[in-house]
Amino acid sequence: MKTVTTDRVIIIGAGLGALYAALKLAPRPVVLISPETLGEGASSAWAQGGVAAAMDAKDSPDDHAEDTIKAGAGTVNPMVAKLVTQEARDYILDLTELGTPFDRTADGGYVLSREAAHSYARVVRVKGDQAGAEIMAALIEAVRETPSVQALEGVMAVDFETEGNRVTGVAIQAAHDARSAPIMLRGAAILVAGGGSGGLYALTTNPHRIRGQVIGMAARAGATIADPEFVQFHPTAIDVGEDPAPLATEALRGEGAVLVNKHGTRFMLDVHKDAELAPRDVVARAIFEQSQAGNRPMLDTTDAIGAEINALFPSVTEACLRNGIDPSVDPIPVAAAAHYHMGGIATDTHGKASLDGLWVCGEASSTGLHGANRLASNGLLEALVYARICAEGISSEFAPVENAPEVALEFATGGTAPDPEAVQDLRQTMTNHVGVVRKAAGLKTALRTIARLEQNHGDSPSFLNMCATATLIAAAALLREESRGAHERSDFPDTKPELAQSTLLTLSDALSLRSKICGEPE
Repeated sequence: MKTVTTDRVIIIGAGLGALYAALKLAPRPVVLISPETLGEGASSAWAQGGVAAAMDAKDSPDDHAEDTIKAGAGTVNPMVAKLVTQEARDYILDLTELGTPFDRTADGGYVLSREAAHSYARVVRVKGDQAGAEIMAALIEAVRETPSVQALEGVMAVDFETEGNRVTGVAIQAAHDARSAPIMLRGAAILVAGGGSGGLYALTTNPHRIRGQVIGMAARAGATIADPEFVQFHPTAIDVGEDPAPLATEALRGEGAVLVNKHGTRFMLDVHKDAELAPRDVVARAIFEQSQAGNRPMLDTTDAIGAEINALFPSVTEACLRNGIDPSVDPIPVAAAAHYHMGGIATDTHGKASLDGLWVCGEASSTGLHGANRLASNGLLEALVYARICAEGISSEFAPVENAPEVALEFATGGTAPDPEAVQDLRQTMTNHVGVVRKAAGLKTALRTIARLEQNHGDSPSFLNMCATATLIAAAALLREESRGAHERSDFPDTKPELAQSTLLTLSDALSLRSKICGEPE
């Protein structure tokens, strides 16, 4: 394999965490590995709700931390919750200085929305449901103007090189031609900020490329993975047959929108005292149950928002209109869809993985903030906080570099692209058997199917990465014999206090379990 060596810090990904880290590392030279043009295909840009921060005088970081811990169902690291929430306000102010046009009140304050499981309105928005896109636009503009940042667009990471317990390089190839032969890129340090795993599911709100690849890469290199079973399903993906499914932001329910079924019944009133603003896992399961019963769940915005929805929530309105739904007069059909991975590459409070030379921030990481069920709009906040932490950690461990030549690449042929049918089989398997509600028989079926797909299509490193993450999710879900947060086992419906702890798993552990399952009679 051809090798290219650089003094630049290598950042895998081009979402909010990657861009913010690149800015915080400046003037240290970095190179961003971005499968698409900056801003395209990143989950961060699709985030509608906003960034959670205690900006109201009645609110406090301690209240924010307490809500985070409650939502996480017993497995949040309190120290991490305090660390992240104490600094949240500073990040809103920093993003404002970078040019993010947050919604403001007449007196200059920030418009705040209340989302599920928050005790106060504390979600800072942009143009109603444009937070992710607008924050990303501001960061991309700043990155483009920062000389120390080189973006390799149209390039994706597929494998890590290791020596002992240290990551020494990352294999990359042309993102739009997976048949290109990989090039080994070695740099000063490697920061993983390449997103989560929602696209491993057939029903998802995630961009096509977010299919657990970077988590799988790290796992295949030997990194410890934390809490892979905890996948959050967003209750209100717009159920119109699009892949990925458009999102009806939780802020709609914060504004008073209600959930009804085809009979017009507000079913959440009998499920939880907070009704539509119950924790996401509660609402997602209720919607899933309505769907399974054929009751066609819908989000009704007509009374609470009405004709104002176009101005307040343009992304939701556009998604509805292109599918023949006028949300000002029609209820919006919804379904629970894979949305956010609370689990990921295990990191310490400095953002370091179990492998030397590897830092992680954003959804690919598991910092201990989210526990079993992420509090709404904490995802972008965590990415910001740990992007800075990782940047500071890298800067402290490596001697300053004032400049470095830009990385020049020329890909040859010789790689193998993932088989589209195999990818779709994998995604459907995850939705069918590792979805909102799980049971042992289905999880074992999933592990057997993943093993078969991996055996038949293992010549593609990108597909092996997907299969690695899928295996970790299914194996950890099988091992956790209880229901907790976003992890619901129909055969173990109770929460067991003695299991109120994070799962720590290596791919080797998960493959051992998978081999055992594959050896059992079906």
